[in-house]
Amino acid sequence: MHPDTPDRLRRMRGAAPAKRHNARTVAALTGNPGCARRAVLDAAGIDKDALARRIGFPAKFGQSQFAITRGNTFEAQVKANGYAELVRLMRETLDLEITEVGAKDLNEVGGNDSQELRHVGTRQALEAAVDGREPLTLLDHPLLRLDVGGNDVYLEPDLVAFHHDGVMHVVEIKSFAIIDDRADAGKVAAAARQSAVYVLALRRLLGDDKVSHEVVLVCPKDFSNRPTAVKIDVRKQLITLDHQLSRLARIDTLVDLLPDDLSLELDSHSPEQLLTALSEMEPRYAPACLASCEMAYFCRDESAGCTSILGTSDREELGSVETVARALDLARGYAEPSVEETEAAAMLQATARIYATVAA
Repeated sequence: MHPDTPDRLRRMRGAAPAKRHNARTVAALTGNPGCARRAVLDAAGIDKDALARRIGFPAKFGQSQFAITRGNTFEAQVKANGYAELVRLMRETLDLEITEVGAKDLNEVGGNDSQELRHVGTRQALEAAVDGREPLTLLDHPLLRLDVGGNDVYLEPDLVAFHHDGVMHVVEIKSFAIIDDRADAGKVAAAARQSAVYVLALRRLLGDDKVSHEVVLVCPKDFSNRPTAVKIDVRKQLITLDHQLSRLARIDTLVDLLPDDLSLELDSHSPEQLLTALSEMEPRYAPACLASCEMAYFCRDESAGCTSILGTSDREELGSVETVARALDLARGYAEPSVEETEAAAMLQATARIYATVAA
């Protein structure tokens, strides 16, 4: 990162403290890696939720208190009785012979729950387990750390790091059900992205060969509270996450495209001034943003009439055709396509002929 970039990002944020990342927000970075607006806002540590509310487009997602309570209750059940259920699941899911279990709770270190001490204690316990110096099988609530855009982010996971034969497995405990061996695809994808954050943090601490790319997802089975487990391969999510974090570390290029005096300080700027500042950052809206980005409702409104509002696959199919109106004109033959639009125009006209034939 260029030496001047951190100062420019601080000036852009103003007097407000930098918004802290967590595993969910880091995972959300992978949802739309091509969005320059989100990259800049996250690198600057701007509170996107407060910004969205200030300009009149508040986010409409998040966990309910009921869901949080249910998740905590299910996690406690999975870990009850000396992790008996969890050990059973690990035997079944990873096909392991586990004769003896050593567990360590890392919610605090010597009665102290400060983040720095917990992270040091976590690092020591992880290294001792992997090196074979301490017979630890389960590491409960390790506090991890990850560099995000030049800032160290502590990750307070609701996971257990499961160690066997020198390799760590991330275990993610979720309260959504797996019914008839199927679960909600969107929830599983979100769990995979979040788990990949933990895997990456562990790999940067211990090495890639010491942390498995297979995550164990523990959920209620069918309509009961009895836990079941499945393995998820997060290699794809790891590649995307690593790319996006590298992009944040190289934020200079995006910042250099912005005016030197650009500011998003919430306390001293009107909504109109904030909207003007946001218009300087190139967005890449997709419908999936609504589930993960606080700025999504603003970007959707801003993208009205653009092909991006149709979704990522449609936008890519249409190439340089940027508006729905232009796409319709090309489909009907009302407009002459440019060289860049030739392929998309042929596809649109063929589709229009098919629909016309069916309608007739």
